[in-house]
Amino acid sequence: MASSSPAILPITNPQPSAAATTTTTDSIQSSGPPPAFRAFINHISDTVRNGLASRRPWSELVDRSAFSKPDSISDATQRIRKNYAYFRVNYLAVITGVVAVSLLTNPLSLILLAALLAAWLFLYLFRTASDPPLTLFGRQFSDRETLVGLIVSTIVVIFLTSVGSVLVSALMVGLAIVCAHGAFRVPEDLFLDEQESPATGFLSFLTGASSNATVAATAPAVAARV
Repeated sequence: MASSSPAILPITNPQPSAAATTTTTDSIQSSGPPPAFRAFINHISDTVRNGLASRRPWSELVDRSAFSKPDSISDATQRIRKNYAYFRVNYLAVITGVVAVSLLTNPLSLILLAALLAAWLFLYLFRTASDPPLTLFGRQFSDRETLVGLIVSTIVVIFLTSVGSVLVSALMVGLAIVCAHGAFRVPEDLFLDEQESPATGFLSFLTGASSNATVAATAPAVAARV
C-alpha cells in the first residue's frame, strides 16, 4: 500500500502590531543618550567649529617681523587690547593648550577633574524629574542632597587636592604668554572686520543659537531640582 504524504499545513508569519512596533521604537530611543546630552554634545561641536572658523592665521601670530619692544606701559597695554581683539580665539587656543599639557603631565589631577566633570553631568545636569533617585550603599539621596554632595566634592577636589594648583598655575602661565605676545606684537598691520562685533571676553564666540538650544534642553532638568 502506497504511503500517503503528510498534509501540508499553511504557515503564516504574524505581522507585529502597531503597538509592539511603537514599544520597540520607544525602547530603542530610550536606550540612546538623553536629549540634553545630545544637545550638549552638539553645542560643543558647534562651538569648536565656530571657534576654528573665526581664528586668525597662525602665521600672523608668529610673524617675527612684527615684534618690537613697546615704548611704555601704556603702549604695551594698547597693544595687548588690539591684539586681543584680533587674536582672541588663537589666545584661547594657547591657554587651552597650556592647561591640557599641565593636566597631561599630572595624571592624578586629570583623573580627578574628569571624574568631577562626569559626576556633575550625569548626576545632576542630565538627570530628569522622571529618573529614579540616586541610591548609594542602600540609601536614597534626593536631588537637593545630590547637589550639596556635588558642591562639597567640587570644593574638596579644587581646594584640597593638586587640581586647583595645577589649573591656577596653567592659567597663569597661559595668560603670561598671551600678555607677553600682545605687548610685543605690533598691531598696526591688523585690521578687524567692520561687521565683527567687539569682543566681550575670551569666550565671546561661544554665544549664539546653539547656546540657546542647549539652555532650552537642560533648563527643565535643572529647574526641576532647584
